Amino acid sequence: MSLRQMEYFLAVVEESSFTRAADALHVTQPALSHQIKALERSVGGALLERMPRGVRLTPMGRAFLPHAQLAVRSAGQARRAARAAAGAAGGELHVATVHSVAVGLLPAVAARWRSRHPGVQLVLREYASTEALEEQLDRGVADLAVGPEPKEWTGPVVPAGREELVLVVPIDDPLAGHGSVRLAELADRDWIRCAMEPVVHGEPFLDWACGKVGFTPRTVLRTEHTSTAVRMAAAGTGVVMAPAHTARGALGEDCTLLSFDPPWHRPLAVFSRVPLTGAAEAFAGLLAVPPRGAPAGSSALAGSSATAGSSASAGSAARVVP
Repeated sequence: MSLRQMEYFLAVVEESSFTRAADALHVTQPALSHQIKALERSVGGALLERMPRGVRLTPMGRAFLPHAQLAVRSAGQARRAARAAAGAAGGELHVATVHSVAVGLLPAVAARWRSRHPGVQLVLREYASTEALEEQLDRGVADLAVGPEPKEWTGPVVPAGREELVLVVPIDDPLAGHGSVRLAELADRDWIRCAMEPVVHGEPFLDWACGKVGFTPRTVLRTEHTSTAVRMAAAGTGVVMAPAHTARGALGEDCTLLSFDPPWHRPLAVFSRVPLTGAAEAFAGLLAVPPRGAPAGSSALAGSSATAGSSASAGSAARVVP
């Protein structure tokens, strides 16, 4: 079997039609059908079943599909890596991340990348959860990922600083003049929850953390995206826990960020299925470049965790979010 045959197979699956797939591939339908039949002969059985309206996978086709997707994506990744390593115009680097990192951290990183590597285009793929991010990277959808440090990952993992989780309250909230707040002080508050909230020991992180100090958070609103939750908090709907860099990117001057006491941090990392080389290695290195004015040795990610107005007690040890 050939890579082209697998590409043709995936096109038919995606379009659910030989005719539409042939149009998308700019080949004739007989030529496409010939390649699919040759692929089926090589694997020893039918992969696709022609229906009166469309095409569907056979059991053998369903088993074959994820491997074909991985093979085609890996070939594309190899081509991109080679072109990007050579600095070739038109090279691409595919980066997977979670939405909160995409809107909070990566805009500044992408701008620096563009100034240093103008010939290599970034393609950003965003996911709603760390589980989806890791699953999709494992399937080969991107060259590398930037997000919460994975717990169990067989490929390279490069620590890339940490993000601080903060509390967002309206500017006129009684807590707005405080630099920090203990979680136990928030037992009577209304909470905005986000679908991207980390999961700890099988339950949402906020439920787990609040339970540790003796209360269940009273949820009044749920959102899909962290940036939406932050704006809802600024409007006075409730309070919300959010990554500091995401909160800053989503708010104006109508709300305040408070550190938790002790502070909450979540480790971040760059990780990949294969060793980081070429453009992927350069991108990972860029994340370790200190932002302007930051102390030597700090990283772009680590620097983003400092919270304006933070005054958590000096004796408090930072709490790492699992």
